[in-house]
Amino acid sequence: MPVFVSLHTLWDRVVGTQPVPPGWVIAVSGTIALLIVLNSRSWRLARSWITLAHEGGHALVSVLSGRRLDGIRLHSDTSGVTYSRGRPTGPAVVLISVAGYVAPSLLGAGAAWLLAAHHVTAMLWLLVALLAATLLAIRNAYGVLAVLLTVGAVVAVSWLATSAIQAAFGYTAAWFLLIGGVRAVVELQRQRRRSRRRGQAGTSDADKLGRLTGVPGGAWVAAFTVVCLAALVLGTRLLIPGPLRLPHLGG
Repeated sequence: MPVFVSLHTLWDRVVGTQPVPPGWVIAVSGTIALLIVLNSRSWRLARSWITLAHEGGHALVSVLSGRRLDGIRLHSDTSGVTYSRGRPTGPAVVLISVAGYVAPSLLGAGAAWLLAAHHVTAMLWLLVALLAATLLAIRNAYGVLAVLLTVGAVVAVSWLATSAIQAAFGYTAAWFLLIGGVRAVVELQRQRRRSRRRGQAGTSDADKLGRLTGVPGGAWVAAFTVVCLAALVLGTRLLIPGPLRLPHLGG
């Protein structure tokens, strides 16, 4: 019975609603995320979380498309790679290649939707679930350590922190994913330009998509930019308080 009560209490806590934080908390959380992304030093540290979402997008689409996922490797230089087996060409490979750069922004938009619907705790626990699923696919020590530390931080906040701190953490995470997703695409285009100046063949997802589809890599960068900016606009609309009313998970 105590276990049942605990599980029931936990479920109520996850699907329940929490009050929207004051406007200044939302503004400060957005400012913090923006400063983290714009500052080169903090971005070098925090970019690993964007990479984690990026590789998670590749992995998720790999599994959904029926390919065999061999694993994910995250590196200390904030790069990463996802390995899967299957046909080297075809629609599945195109979708997998597309998924990486749009994943952080789409995840941020989803987080913004939950926060706007007053489901702060649900947003945090969904993040834990996604991280736990990603952990199962990590194949190197640095990647395991990075994911475990992130899971520990999110669990600690969602379980031990006050509702105000949870909200501030959740909003900062959502803003970071939305803004960081855009910067990652900007960096992608800079990397492609450097490679062209050096006469090197492009190895980015956009260049891979160019070879797979015949559509120039620059067009794919433009498509990534449109998706990420659209997610940022939608996320901003959701995160900033307004008259929009959204359904609650708890009924």
